[in-house]
Formats: sequence, structure tokens, C-alpha cells
Amino acid sequence: MRHRKHNHQLGVKSAHRVSLVANLSCSLIEHGRIKTTLAKARALRPAIEKIITLAKKAHQSDDAARKVHYRRVAIARLRNKKAVSKLFDELVDQFLARNGGYTRIYKLALPRLGDAADMALIEFVEEAPKKKSKKKKAASQSDTKKKAKSVENTPNKKDSGKEDTVSEEQKIDTLDDSSTSDTKDTGSSVKEQDTVPADVLPSDDDSSEKEQSAENK
Repeated sequence: MRHRKHNHQLGVKSAHRVSLVANLSCSLIEHGRIKTTLAKARALRPAIEKIITLAKKAHQSDDAARKVHYRRVAIARLRNKKAVSKLFDELVDQFLARNGGYTRIYKLALPRLGDAADMALIEFVEEAPKKKSKKKKAASQSDTKKKAKSVENTPNKKDSGKEDTVSEEQKIDTLDDSSTSDTKDTGSSVKEQDTVPADVLPSDDDSSEKEQSAENK
């Protein structure tokens, strides 16, 4: 008999339902939490928990062939290799200490606009630890080296200010020296102009002779 076999039909055919659950599972693995209708969340919970069980079996087994087998079964159900690799390689560590119950569902108070369907949030019970990629570390190290080089190459503001003040003082000193030399030159020229040789000045004898010649005339 088929009693209690009519669960989670979602009003669509089997092929549509299988693709829908696979896409919801991939989104949940990628983001860790998704918002959907309550009926879809309840249909998604058993499917995703069975795939998490496959990931745990693959992680705990020592046989490489069994690991590959479990991974292939998960790929056949999810139809996404990236999501399967993320679940089997990164997210499986947070589920090793739990025996089922890997997801939780929160029913939201506000229904969906349009058809008033009940909405819900489905998420993993424990958050996965974030791992820093090696590429980001290498990029950060290169950025720090570039910053250090730029700091070494840039002159210090205090030193540059001192150099500027020194240069200004040197300019002032040179201007003072030039002004003093100019004043010295002008003073010497004035003195030279003031001092007339004695030969050029008229003597008293010459003036007396000129007066006598004028009287005789």
C-alpha cells in the first residue's frame, strides 16, 4: 500500500521537483542560508541531510574508491561539481560531531506578496570556519612590501622642512654678502671720487700770477 507516500510533491512533476531540490541544495551549500517557501524548505531538509551524510562517510572512510563513490553519488544528485567539492572538502568538518539534524527552519511571520505563501529561512546549524586563501595572503604580503618601499622612498617631512630652512638661510646669507660687497664697492667709488689728486687742484702761486697779468693789462 502507498500510505503516507504523498509527501513534498510541491505541485510539480518528478523531473521538475528533482531539479528544484538540487538547485536549492546547491544554493544552501554556497550561501549557508536561503529564504524560500515553507513547503520547499521542508522538502529540501531531508535531501540535503542525506547528501551531508554521504560527505561524512567519504571523510571517515579510508578507502579511496569509497570516497570517489560517495562523491559521484552526490554529484549525480546535486548536478554541480563545485558545490559538491565545497561540501566534501570544506563544510564536512562542522558536521562530524553531529548525528543528524544538520539544518534548521525558521518560519517567517510575513507571507509572500501575491499568493500569500508561508515563507521560511533554512540554514545550517553550525557556521563553517572561514579559511583564508593563500592567494590573498600572498597579495597582502606584496602590498605590505610595496607600502614599505614607498615609505622608504618618500622623504621625511621633518628633514625636508629642515633642508628648506637651511636653504633659505643660505640664500639670506648670500644676499647679505652680496649687499655688503655692493656697499663696499659704492663706498670705495665715492671715496675715489671725493679724493682728487693734488696736481689737478690750482695752487696759490698760479692764482697770484694770473692776478698780476690781469693788472698789467
